[in-house]
Amino acid sequence: MIGGAGPGFARGRRLRSTPALRRLTAQTRLSPADLVLPVFVKEGIDEPQPISSMPGVVQHTPDSLRKAAHEAAEAGIGGLILFGIPAEKDAVGSQADAADGIVNVALQQLRADLGDELVLMADLCLCEYTDHGHCGLVTPAGVVDNDPTLDRYAAVAIAQARAGAHVIAPSGMMDGQVAAIRRALDGAAFQETPILAYAAKYASGFYGPFREAAEGAPQFGDRSTYQMDPPNADEALREVAQDLAEGADAVMVKPALPYLDIVARVADAVDVPVSAYQVSGEYAMLEAAAANGWVDRQRAVLETLTAIRRAGAGTVLTYWAVEAARWLR
Repeated sequence: MIGGAGPGFARGRRLRSTPALRRLTAQTRLSPADLVLPVFVKEGIDEPQPISSMPGVVQHTPDSLRKAAHEAAEAGIGGLILFGIPAEKDAVGSQADAADGIVNVALQQLRADLGDELVLMADLCLCEYTDHGHCGLVTPAGVVDNDPTLDRYAAVAIAQARAGAHVIAPSGMMDGQVAAIRRALDGAAFQETPILAYAAKYASGFYGPFREAAEGAPQFGDRSTYQMDPPNADEALREVAQDLAEGADAVMVKPALPYLDIVARVADAVDVPVSAYQVSGEYAMLEAAAANGWVDRQRAVLETLTAIRRAGAGTVLTYWAVEAARWLR
């Protein structure tokens, strides 16, 4: 018999023959606590607004967000990360640090409702709050002005911490942002508030649906001068090292699936928690394929989440967080 098996012949199938054996020998495990749900809350709407490019995702009212947060806590996920859409925008993003700004009010409500049951993360950026849609202040020549933007980020961080955020997550990719935020938090007696830095955030083509959801698309130009260039991998490690040196407590790679190599390299290089953001375009593509019957939706969702965890991310930010958590029970 060709290929006959002797006593020492290896058969990988031996450990795959039943669901229980596969579960017992699984190298990577996915848990609800690994997942963080991104949520959008919009000022001035009376009911949740569906996002056409992200089926199943909505812009919440404050009340519907509170309901969704309770459902997330019941599902056992790790936390929420909040994005806000104000009723009025201006050149400096004033509503981002206003005490009555939409995200800060939502944080107060959620912290009062849930206490420490869920980790409440506040995305810190200005793109949803500025009338020009860029992540920082803009010069008359139309250039995003890095250093004055840091002062705005510092003010926003303090406002978010006062409102009840457990974690501040700066995503604007300004040079020096973590140091500025850490100084501001420490100076305002928030020394215990951690920073999850979007350390390796790429200028990706996978953000389109998010820009509909957050109403934060740039009104001119793009973000290629401050977000990372997709061909570059070594630069990601430099960005991560810089953020850690400035005081970041954890780091993030964004997007996730197109950058699994970056997730793996970062996870190998650092000894702090690593997150990865499964972004809106990743979500929209899979939902579209599933709607057309081209993939098994549940299986594909869980496979992508497992792949991100397998690459080295301890936490995955995903719009499927609550649904996946229910499947995993």
